[in-house]
Amino acid sequence: MTRSLLDDAQLERIRGRAARYDRDNAFFAEDLDELKDAGYLRQCVPVALGGSGASLEHVLHEQIRLATAAPATALALNMHLLWTAVARMLAEWGDPSLDWVLREAADGQVFAFGVSEPGNDEVLSDSLTRAEPQPDGGYRFFGTKIFGSLSPAWTRLSVFGRDDSDPGAPVLVHGFIERDAAGYRILEDWNALGMRATQSHTTILEGAFVPAERVVRVLPVGPSADPFVFAIFAGFELLISAVYVGIGERALALAVESVRSRTSLRAGGAPLADDLDVRSALADAGIAQDGQYAQLTALARDVDSGVAAGAEWFPRLSGAKVRVTRTAREVVDRCVAVAGGASYRADSELSRLARDVLAGQFHPSSERAARRAMAASLLGPVTGRGA
Repeated sequence: MTRSLLDDAQLERIRGRAARYDRDNAFFAEDLDELKDAGYLRQCVPVALGGSGASLEHVLHEQIRLATAAPATALALNMHLLWTAVARMLAEWGDPSLDWVLREAADGQVFAFGVSEPGNDEVLSDSLTRAEPQPDGGYRFFGTKIFGSLSPAWTRLSVFGRDDSDPGAPVLVHGFIERDAAGYRILEDWNALGMRATQSHTTILEGAFVPAERVVRVLPVGPSADPFVFAIFAGFELLISAVYVGIGERALALAVESVRSRTSLRAGGAPLADDLDVRSALADAGIAQDGQYAQLTALARDVDSGVAAGAEWFPRLSGAKVRVTRTAREVVDRCVAVAGGASYRADSELSRLARDVLAGQFHPSSERAARRAMAASLLGPVTGRGA
């Protein structure tokens, strides 16, 4: 297996900066520089290009580890790691259309993910952004993109929109713009409850131009079986989930540390770690947390191996993401309760984790989408006939 790129000293330095980034609503600039130097952003890049050649499974576990130190840093870097993972997967499946992403990542370019839009719950199946075809085969994009993690640092931004120039056959267009392109504005408007260091600003596309050679897919509106779409979905769901597993792991460690260092006056000064209610609460949290790793590892390994699950992939991946983020909130809640009033202080690490973990419910797939996918898998499509 590829060795870890993160040692304990690095993680402690990163952890030591996380509180300041959160307090100041600041971007994780020092983390990014350190992780770049460590080769962390080149994990999925082939060894021949100077990367680690890491599998999705390996990156998943690296992201869990990073998230135990700085969840917002890990979450934002998911966007870059996602695109390099997609490019690696496609290359392994015989599709070289994103090989240039791997080459540019090897050269230090930072990729970000410009898909999310206000009011669009179709995610990759439709878009509210307008994509206007140009005579040379390129496109201009007009629309609003939200949750733009890595806004201060990206050098390549994926954009996604809908081309209605043929009303009978609308298409969805995926492409990339460069940082020095004209036709877009970044609004420095990120002031969220948690995950503050991601600096996920809104981006306004005002005719941003994607040349023909950077248009990477043109697909019919609606769900798609294209491997490009599958790779995005699989990578996104698994790498997002990794961050929340890391949050749960760290919260549990902090709660254990807390009860080991405190005593109970009611129990005559006995260690709080001996209290049966405390032990029960932490045992439940530990059991829930322990179940997170196996499901994600198995799914990532299946994606890496090219397991053909067809339509079953959507309920599997969306269900895993929902379970992980839901469980992470439960684990953190239990840990906060066990750690006591000190965890309610604004400068408490557990307090920050309790805010960060809430973001999990806002990432695709939503609980509603996951339920619909599972219901369709179990019961088939809705017939409309009623009982």
